[in-house]
Amino acid sequence: MHAKTDSEVTSLAASSPTRSPPRRPLYYVQSPSRDSHDGEKTATTSFHSTPVLSPVASPPHSRQSSSTRFSKKDHSHSLKPWKQIDVIEEEGLLQGDDRRNGLSRRCYFLAFIVGFLLLFSLFSLILWGASRPMKPKISVKSIKFDDLRVQAGSDGTGVTTDMITMNSTLKFTYRNTGTFFGVHVTATPVELYYSDIVIASGDMKKFYQSRRSQRLVSVAVMGNKIPLYGSGASLSSTTGMPTVPVPLNLKFVLRSRAYVLGKLVKPKYYKTIKCSITLDPKKLTSPVSLKKSCTYD
Repeated sequence: MHAKTDSEVTSLAASSPTRSPPRRPLYYVQSPSRDSHDGEKTATTSFHSTPVLSPVASPPHSRQSSSTRFSKKDHSHSLKPWKQIDVIEEEGLLQGDDRRNGLSRRCYFLAFIVGFLLLFSLFSLILWGASRPMKPKISVKSIKFDDLRVQAGSDGTGVTTDMITMNSTLKFTYRNTGTFFGVHVTATPVELYYSDIVIASGDMKKFYQSRRSQRLVSVAVMGNKIPLYGSGASLSSTTGMPTVPVPLNLKFVLRSRAYVLGKLVKPKYYKTIKCSITLDPKKLTSPVSLKKSCTYD
């Protein structure tokens, strides 16, 4: 063989096409993370066995950036579910705390309402129980007949019969024994009966009696030309004045109502008063004592 001259080499190089080395796949070899001599040899071998990159290949910094991107993406993908789970758990805990707080507030409110109602009911019951023994005391004093006449007449249908006219005044005392409440007092009509016939009646004016106080009540009881029919035969006379004692009965109901705690606690007291009266025509216009002639039911 003979040596080629520089001109021949140049001509051959110009005539033959330029061949670039074949592209090889890029790969990375990760050496084991240990400090043994075998690891150093493996790393050295791997380093030397790595092919030389052609100029077309990407520069080292691009590989590092792509690796960094991949690692960041992987890291973000790996962290995102954990962050979502943490947020969900935190929201669940906050919602659970809100529910517990709302439930506790409702429980406290209901407990306060129930406790207040129980205490108020107990207080009202105590007041009601304390007011029961404090019943009012009524004492009928007397009745005075100012006028009494029996004369012949006729009723609304024209039936002839004896007619009686009477004018009287009843007096009684009312005492409120309550120590911390007043009472409102009303009554049914005060009626006078002769042989089951109402011959006179009167209405008591309602009044208010303050605590631990009393008053004297007067009621006008009157009747004008009340027909007696057959029962008036013993009362008739030529003078129009009965000559014999006249038995009468008096009856009325006294009603008392106390407002201990507004309209919530309002005890009521009822007294039915019945009195037996003997009218003596000779003692007309003189008060008739009824202290021992009445019953109180």
